[in-house]
Amino acid sequence: MTEEVKSSISKISQIHSITADFLTQKLAEKGFNDFASSHGNILFQLNLHKTMKMSELAQKINRDKSTTTVLVRKLENEGLIQINSDQNDKRNKIISLTEKGTEYNNLTSELSEALLSTFYKDFSDQEMIEFCSYLERIKNNFKNN
Repeated sequence: MTEEVKSSISKISQIHSITADFLTQKLAEKGFNDFASSHGNILFQLNLHKTMKMSELAQKINRDKSTTTVLVRKLENEGLIQINSDQNDKRNKIISLTEKGTEYNNLTSELSEALLSTFYKDFSDQEMIEFCSYLERIKNNFKNN
């Protein structure tokens, strides 16, 4: 294996950091300070699923339930989500977006377009498809390990 190939995980980590910084900066410019990528992922998941149980949300964002609870509380304090008790089982909490949370998702959708435009600059359509295929294979290698 060449040094170039061996450094691929480091490059992925650097890209993750750079893209997170890009989004953090753009969000701060729009008045959303102190948001972690996990917060955005929660709001994204709620945008897709409308309502979710805390346990389902934790699984979707790949965090344990206690970490998810802390993240969700911050979003609730910011007025982006609401937490209600499940009518069938009061121990379960049902999470959903507020109007402000929906507005946030609309903003991040615009930022996502800018991010993807930068990310895939000078890539052909075929290169983008191949790249995504390779990433999916890598992810599955770890899932199936």
